[in-house]
Amino acid sequence: KTIFKTLIFLTLRKLHKMNFLELATLLLLLASLFSIINLRLLKLPQTIGLMVLAIFLSAGVLLAGQISPDFLKYATSLTEEFDFSVLLIDVMLPFLLFAGAISVNVHELLKDKVTILLLASFGVIFSTFVVGTGLFWLIEQPFLGLSELGLSYVDCLLFGSLVAPTDPIAVLAMVKKMNLSSVTETRIAGESLFNDGIGVVVFLTLLSIKAEGIDNVTIQSVGALFATEVIGGIVLGAVMGFLGMKLVKYIENEHVELEVLITLSLVLLVPVISHIFHFSAVLGVVVMGLFLNQNIDGDDKVEGIQKVMGDYVYKFWHLLDETLNAILFILIGLEIIPILQNFDISYLLIVIIIIIVVVVSRGIGVFLPIKILSIKKSFEKNTALIITWGGLRGGLSIALALNLPDSIGQGKDLILILTYGVVLFTILVQGLTLKKIVK
Repeated sequence: KTIFKTLIFLTLRKLHKMNFLELATLLLLLASLFSIINLRLLKLPQTIGLMVLAIFLSAGVLLAGQISPDFLKYATSLTEEFDFSVLLIDVMLPFLLFAGAISVNVHELLKDKVTILLLASFGVIFSTFVVGTGLFWLIEQPFLGLSELGLSYVDCLLFGSLVAPTDPIAVLAMVKKMNLSSVTETRIAGESLFNDGIGVVVFLTLLSIKAEGIDNVTIQSVGALFATEVIGGIVLGAVMGFLGMKLVKYIENEHVELEVLITLSLVLLVPVISHIFHFSAVLGVVVMGLFLNQNIDGDDKVEGIQKVMGDYVYKFWHLLDETLNAILFILIGLEIIPILQNFDISYLLIVIIIIIVVVVSRGIGVFLPIKILSIKKSFEKNTALIITWGGLRGGLSIALALNLPDSIGQGKDLILILTYGVVLFTILVQGLTLKKIVK
């Protein structure tokens, strides 16, 4: 036991002093190892398999921490080496969303733009208020004993806004393997891509209300912030996408390495400009990806169509998407360690109740727009059920939860635990049963 403790101590002491290159190497090695284990042993969809293995990683670290507290201390310090919320929102999310946007059938999406935008906007806003109001009501109930946490109504709405948007990375990975019709697949993928942007904007709006105080916030200021984020992000994405399209067309697919360089530069540039002018980088990157994901002929049914970008670029972004996706779930597994340390068994009931509220509110938020739109548009049978159950949550929800201000106090731990509960349920339970529901 002493030798085991010493080895752990020496290993983690080295890990504690990791530089960025060593940390990136460790994450890539774990992502590769977990992907191989999932491919050969678990044989689950990539997203779900990596999540399961990430949970086992967290449980293993906590178990080893019971033997050697130093191990747990140093393992936890690894997550402090980087800011997960900044890493995901500013670095990983733009790359993952761009990769998702260029894989969507853009012509189908444009035909169904009203449906997708209504599903994305109404669904997120409705779910935010239902889940936020439900949480606020629950913590006021004496039998749960949570009123001393001091969570305000705005704090509860913040939680509602961070679990409302679905995770396009997880959703797209699942949808591609479901053999759905082209129209339904585009609706699910498009709604997931855009509700991310709407969700972040709603979260930032509520965060500004929290910071400035509800008395100092007017309808005009909220409207201006919302308009700046949404309209500014869409316009920026359209402008950058148009310029990128002209540049790539000018190259005429002759220099594929230059096309890759251009797309990489643009994906990095959009968030930088967005931060300066307070636009939504998420919406900007998605719109830019849709601009670059066009056919020169404009018809997907024509054989031998020529895309704006060459196939090499699509393969590169698919590879990057798979790599970053694998790393993301390893990071989620590492981030859960400190949260599990603060877990109180008394939270279990409220976690279960909130999961039910999240799923039901998502269902209503999808069913109502589809019911209204079905007057003029046709929808496949049970489309609302598939979109509801396919609404997986992931890294974005966790990143936003970690980004909450410390002024929330003790309630922040509860919000983090609830967020992880929702993420784990949607990925493991909904993700594993989605294929059966589709069938």
